[in-house]
Amino acid sequence: MNPSAAAIRIQKEYSKKTRKSHALYKKSMSCFPGGISHNIRYFAPYPFYTKFAKGKYLRDVDGNNYTDYWMGHWALLIGHSHPVVASAVRRQTSHGTLFGTVNKLSLDLAYAIKKGMPRAELIRYSSTGSEATMYAVRLARAKTGRRVVAKIVGGWHGYNTNLLQSVNYPFELDEGLGLIQDEEQFVESIPFNDLERSLKILDTIRDDLACIIVEPVLGGAGCITPESDYLHGLQEFAKRNDALYILDEIVTGFRLSFRGAAHVYKLDPDLFTLGKIVGGGLPIGVLCGDKDIMSLCNPVGREKSEVACYIGGGTFSANPLTMTAGLSTLKHLKENKSAIYPKINKIGTRIRKGLKKAFSEGGVDVDVKGIGSLFMTHFLNKDIRKISSALDVGLSDRDLLRKYHFALIAKHKMFFLPEKMGAISSMHSLKDADHLIDATQQIVQSGLLSPAK
Repeated sequence: MNPSAAAIRIQKEYSKKTRKSHALYKKSMSCFPGGISHNIRYFAPYPFYTKFAKGKYLRDVDGNNYTDYWMGHWALLIGHSHPVVASAVRRQTSHGTLFGTVNKLSLDLAYAIKKGMPRAELIRYSSTGSEATMYAVRLARAKTGRRVVAKIVGGWHGYNTNLLQSVNYPFELDEGLGLIQDEEQFVESIPFNDLERSLKILDTIRDDLACIIVEPVLGGAGCITPESDYLHGLQEFAKRNDALYILDEIVTGFRLSFRGAAHVYKLDPDLFTLGKIVGGGLPIGVLCGDKDIMSLCNPVGREKSEVACYIGGGTFSANPLTMTAGLSTLKHLKENKSAIYPKINKIGTRIRKGLKKAFSEGGVDVDVKGIGSLFMTHFLNKDIRKISSALDVGLSDRDLLRKYHFALIAKHKMFFLPEKMGAISSMHSLKDADHLIDATQQIVQSGLLSPAK
């Protein structure tokens, strides 16, 4: 079967299974721009609508069950609706969902974070990761008195205006309407995994460099791990030139280890951001770091002439439901870390090795990236033979990736948000890994991923 015929057959199969979702999507077009309220949640021809989620499964309105590898934007390390989290949230709901005042739960969660990550000397909560990274940049500028922020090409730090630059390929173009040059001129982009070029760029702006912000593993850009000494090289430059080194651990925090990527890669950031896992499935962003730097946002006891750096806040910041969900999640991880982390890492290793073998035996060139419980397949072409940066990802065969992920959804009931990396939870098993590898072999054999004739 030729690729186009295989693609048509798979789309028809999806449409047949998801008629109620199709009807809902048509209705949603009258409510939301593009029929969605989060840009990346759309995929062609239309997304299915989830009704129920438990453990490693999603169930849509048509009754289809999917093994989930998206796991709530990679946030659900212990699975959907984990009993420990769900029961704690139900109890808290009876006591109140939003106090609008300080609460002990926020303190309990802060201590749980500090126990896992000692560099979190002081902490501020927000409701999203985008806010946390925005506040990190603001605090760095307050500390240094400088203006320029260095970020990675392809680095994703949320939709805050400061960092919405060089996120998507082609990176030299504006990320969208509404962004103006005055806001972009103080952001400089550097290439991931190319230390020599990065340092040359950084050297030209060092006198006005407030901070370097980096994801230790590029998540949205393709699950790309750092090459030897790259992160340390950036850290050394920042500290040598009195700029702040900021790790965006919103994806990796409490996932790569209970102490995050900073522990795995032996890094010493001045500030770092958390989110996703630490919220236990509810909205959160966290800015953590050095107490002297974080103290700049302390408003207590200041004279009128002493202006604090205003970060944190928001109506729902540190709300008791999120604090409860996050606290119960971190408690569960701490009590079971000797079992959970080896398990999910073993599953990740099997998937990465198994997928690479399945594609290779089928004559399809790929580079499977990832670490621990994160993984992603990239389809190579005559120009791109290896993936080490976001530019490589942008020039790889994205069309084949979309076809592959959609085939997993439509035919094999395994959910990957198309073109995004996969994440494993403690609810997944080695059998799930084998099923994914088997499904991949079937997709390769179907001819869907073969070059068009």
